[in-house]
Amino acid sequence: QVQVVESGGGLVQPGGSLRLSCAASGIIFSIYSMGWYRQAPGKQREFIARISMDNLDIYADSVKGRFTISRDNAKSTAYLEMSSLNPEDTAVYYCNARDDYDRLAERDYWGQGTQVTVSS
Repeated sequence: QVQVVESGGGLVQPGGSLRLSCAASGIIFSIYSMGWYRQAPGKQREFIARISMDNLDIYADSVKGRFTISRDNAKSTAYLEMSSLNPEDTAVYYCNARDDYDRLAERDYWGQGTQVTVSS
């Protein structure tokens, strides 16, 4: 009964900002690292950012300095704050929850994705 649900996508103008949310249930959220990925039409899914159970974050070079990942364990929710958006950021954004306490268990869950469109 694991659920990973993204929300917050939509249409935004170039240079604008958007905040995505990822609510997870059915997991021990605090021991999962949370990641954001995106996929544009005709392209492979690419890594954007990940935040560990210890609140350490890493970013793809393409979004470093513009995007910020965070988590709220009390709400079992991860966030992706996006700013200085450009049309190249247009994609379906996916949330990933990975059990980083027991990596050998290979527990890995994906959300359904939320569309982000950057256009004037």
